Amino acid sequence: SGKTDRRPNFQRMMKDASLRQFDVVLAWKSNRMGRNMLQAMMNEEQLRSNGIRTIYAEEDFDDTAAGRFALRNMMNVNQFYSENMAEDISRGLMDNASKCMSNGSLPLGYKTGKDQKVVLDEAEAAIVQEIFTRVSCYEPFIDIARDLNRRGIKTKKGAEWGRSSFHTICRNERYRGIYIYRDIRVEGGMPRIVSDELFYKVQEVLKVKKNPQGRRKRSGYEEYLLTGKLYCGHCGSPMTGIAGTSKTGAMHYYYTCQKRRTDHSCDKKAVRRDQIEKAVAIAIQQQLLTDENIQMMADETMAYNARTEIKYRLQSLQQQLYSNETSTANIMKAIEMGIITDTTKARLLALEQEHGQLLAKIDTAKAEMVPINREDFVSLLDIYRTGDVNNKKYLAALFDTFLVRVDLYDDHFKIT
Repeated sequence: SGKTDRRPNFQRMMKDASLRQFDVVLAWKSNRMGRNMLQAMMNEEQLRSNGIRTIYAEEDFDDTAAGRFALRNMMNVNQFYSENMAEDISRGLMDNASKCMSNGSLPLGYKTGKDQKVVLDEAEAAIVQEIFTRVSCYEPFIDIARDLNRRGIKTKKGAEWGRSSFHTICRNERYRGIYIYRDIRVEGGMPRIVSDELFYKVQEVLKVKKNPQGRRKRSGYEEYLLTGKLYCGHCGSPMTGIAGTSKTGAMHYYYTCQKRRTDHSCDKKAVRRDQIEKAVAIAIQQQLLTDENIQMMADETMAYNARTEIKYRLQSLQQQLYSNETSTANIMKAIEMGIITDTTKARLLALEQEHGQLLAKIDTAKAEMVPINREDFVSLLDIYRTGDVNNKKYLAALFDTFLVRVDLYDDHFKIT
């Protein structure tokens, strides 16, 4: 590209020119020196001052006053062409936007249709719906990221998910069906993925959800199983684990409101760790894991597996595998044509490694898709219902499986 002279090899050439390491620069056309007239003339003059001649394969400018005048005129034409082309492109993009047509890259969940309109990518749209739903339930970003990565699902750019991957997605109004390009906004201009109710619920969650951490162990203390899930009913702040020593030297463990602990702006009293953990576990056992709810969860799980697992779970991995195989085929063609460099070799090796990893992930996903037996599923839920609330491993499994959030008030708590 001659649009700018900020090109590594072009700058290397100009540096070598100052050392007079060559006598002639051969370029295709004068616009390779830069499409800004002043910039191109300065580059040409710098070469000339170092005794280096510039020859253009497609344009003939002799080293006379008339030839240099013609060259300056052509450089002026180059600048006009560059600016005019930019205006044409911008005008075309704005025209596309007025018709709600696809302009460049699209967010997760969408793709460009045959008529250049924005259409749903069903597999990706299902992931977007899942993300919004899980965030609306206050599930920690890090937990969502780990689960998506485990399932082999990639971001729109093909990268692994991290806890910072969700803010842009969750604030993107395009998912409400609003076409947005620069200052153009068209309600209903593209397919809707999430409802207004869910979208605004997530916006409220984001106000109080600032990169929540997963449950972690603290050096010297036992584990606080509700970290990242227990919130103050007074102010909505997370409740974190603290420990203290009594006069007898015994250790006592509590959860305390973060705002009360840091700036004393909340009057919520601390609660004993074991007391609240057991109370939450008993509430899950008695209120959630009833006979009626267990049957309902079994019915919904069977229906979900039949409806979505095969269609969506493998589709993302298979699309990545197809892209990998296409890239590999293109590099093999280049090698057959004699284009063999260190870069092509390294890229081919990377693609082969990725191919093996994708095949392994697909095999794992297929293995995980073994149809769940309804009776086995009900039996598993029965085990959760009858577990020992004094067993820390059981509590951890119970909370990880069923619990999203606990809001703790003075005389009651609400579980999600």
